[in-house]
Amino acid sequence: MSRRTRLQRQPSSSAPRVGLFGNLGTGNIGNDASMDAILNYLHDDFPDAIVDAMTGGFNELTAAYGIPAVPMLWHQRFADDADGAATTMMKLLGKGIDIVRISWWVRRHDAVIIPGMGVLETSLPIRAWGFPYAMFLLSISGRVFGTKVAFVSVGAGVIQQRWIRWFYTRSAQLAAYRSYRNIPSRTAMQQQGVDTAADRVYPDVAFALPTPGQDLGDPSVVCVGVMGYYGSNDDRREADEIHSRYVEQMKTFVRWLVDDGRQVRLLIGDTHASDDHIVQEIIADLRQYRPDLDPSQIVAAQVATFDDVLAAIQPASSVVAIRFHNVLGALKLRKPTIAIGYSAKHTALMADMGLAEFCLSVHTLDAQLLIGQFKELESRSAELRKTLDDCNIRNERLLREQFAELSAVLFSATPSEFSGPATVTARS
Repeated sequence: MSRRTRLQRQPSSSAPRVGLFGNLGTGNIGNDASMDAILNYLHDDFPDAIVDAMTGGFNELTAAYGIPAVPMLWHQRFADDADGAATTMMKLLGKGIDIVRISWWVRRHDAVIIPGMGVLETSLPIRAWGFPYAMFLLSISGRVFGTKVAFVSVGAGVIQQRWIRWFYTRSAQLAAYRSYRNIPSRTAMQQQGVDTAADRVYPDVAFALPTPGQDLGDPSVVCVGVMGYYGSNDDRREADEIHSRYVEQMKTFVRWLVDDGRQVRLLIGDTHASDDHIVQEIIADLRQYRPDLDPSQIVAAQVATFDDVLAAIQPASSVVAIRFHNVLGALKLRKPTIAIGYSAKHTALMADMGLAEFCLSVHTLDAQLLIGQFKELESRSAELRKTLDDCNIRNERLLREQFAELSAVLFSATPSEFSGPATVTARS
């Protein structure tokens, strides 16, 4: 089902009431892809389900999907109209108001699903009293009112900040269902005190989305995904240095691609972040370096949805990307891919898909090393495509199993396709 397709339902008295929770509709294409996969599952298996959402992008979500949505945090409703001091006061006041309004919202549902995303990570900057606090209120409300809260194929990490760690671990412990998108995520939650004995590992739910027909792509076209990356929660003091070093290495790599006769398609992964600024900076650098360059040699792909990302990647024969769901989209399309990783989720994804050796750390990124990896990637493209084909078939099967399991846990439906525990393991 397309992201822009409005949901049409004929609710009955027995129709399940399902809430979606997370940073949805906020411009993060990967988050919305995870939601799309869950919406498709509900549409196919529970077509009469009554669905609404609690999210930071409440207006955008309703406009795009026709789903009723409310703010995740009370103060977000007034964010565009208040100055700095007023915003601070409303945030403080909202901590108490949100206890009531989130619990009221939760109790109206049979189940609340947190669809994928790195909701238990701090690989990007986050504040404890924002999303982590709201998620804790969600989970404890679910336990109090008997609403089943499900973390579905989520990402997790070991958290250094005390309050974020406390909110995340308590939220997970209170949930009725937990699954993780990779083994390191499950291990991280176990290390932080969550009993994960019954928790399963499944692929990222975005792998369940429809895939366009396979296209080997043009060997002269390379898709390069970029990001306004400034480090994680633990890197705030070095944020500018991390950002500058990353951008300079990517400029050097793109220069090499163009000098090698390649057409470069620059790709973003978040429409509300600073990704587009990096695209423009790389293009400006290339124009200065090669003022006589044919404009068609470097283009900025216009994307707003995961379908757009897939369409932008499709003409390329190979991909180099940093945003997690740009990497995932390339792997889903069976494109030989290099991931520039900023967290364990990149390493785990590339290992699960048989491309562990093609994952480089953004913190030690070197353009010359990247060029060498890219040459090897292309020399082994046929072999890697076969590996990706096998892994995608496996992922689709495992996600069918997860959805059957989810139906049994949340809605007491018969899990006809669920055949037991599933764990994605890295290929040897």
